[in-house]
Amino acid sequence: MPLSAGVSFVIIFLVAATTFATRVVPFLIFPKGKEIPEVVRYLGRVLTPAVIGMLVVYCLRATPVAEAPHGIPEAAAVFVTAALHAWKRNNLLSIGVGTVLYMVLIQVFF
Repeated sequence: MPLSAGVSFVIIFLVAATTFATRVVPFLIFPKGKEIPEVVRYLGRVLTPAVIGMLVVYCLRATPVAEAPHGIPEAAAVFVTAALHAWKRNNLLSIGVGTVLYMVLIQVFF
């Protein structure tokens, strides 16, 4: 059942208002010059590595190591990504090169 134009506009307005609120609220909670709470600093330090770790586990969870190619393309891509990131400290470069390497390995060699 299609929505009317009025209902569509209301939905779009609510989504836009919610998005705007998520952008404004941090500035209201933490105004310029106010000390950032220690718990927020702690979360800023630990959440990024935790999320990256969860993404690695999520991406590799279904890697078939008991059958060919035995996870070789995945392992090579993870190694290259980690090594390149440790060397250059550039997220975009390391993730991009690792992804391209994985795609080439899967499409050409395996």
